[in-house]
Amino acid sequence: MSRNPYVRPVSKTTWYMRQGRYKKYMLREVTCLLVGFYSFLTIFALASLASPEAWASFLQSQQNNVMVGFHAFALIYFLIYMTFDWFKLAPKAMPLQLGEQKMPAIYIVIAHYVAWAAASGVVFWLAGVI
Repeated sequence: MSRNPYVRPVSKTTWYMRQGRYKKYMLREVTCLLVGFYSFLTIFALASLASPEAWASFLQSQQNNVMVGFHAFALIYFLIYMTFDWFKLAPKAMPLQLGEQKMPAIYIVIAHYVAWAAASGVVFWLAGVI
């Protein structure tokens, strides 16, 4: 009889495909690639501000269809997936207690959506959209 405990074999490359929550976890973790790319892009943009020709070249490179598509994908990914995911997490990260009772989670989530809509409205008003 062996004294070694049983260790279930786990695939090193597809372990996250077994359950939906693992897939969501990996989808959130992919965000680091987008953040890294945008950090590089920001540093490159700041460096190109040194001369008007470099800045014009940078702006021209951002008008490429591939870059416009990437920016649209990243915006939609960040805006839709990450925002809704973090708003669902907010009641767990910030539980509010009123006296002896905790505030229901739905009120915290709704308050975040209202604050998001108000902040978006102010930004749109300042930008002259509305």
